[in-house]
Amino acid sequence: MAKTSPGEFVNQVRAEARKVVWPSRQETTTTAIFVGLMMVVLSVFFLGIDTLFGAIVSFLLKLA
Repeated sequence: MAKTSPGEFVNQVRAEARKVVWPSRQETTTTAIFVGLMMVVLSVFFLGIDTLFGAIVSFLLKLA
């Protein structure tokens, strides 16, 4: 494996950085809203599951 000089390394990094395609403001906003909605939906879902299992365990412990 050939060694790369620091100058050549910096040039390669700059060349790769020029290839980066950043999302538009609209794409970023849409994605952020979608992530927020999914977070709320999953939070409510797991709250329901946790409450259900908690009630089941509580019921089973009262039987003993």
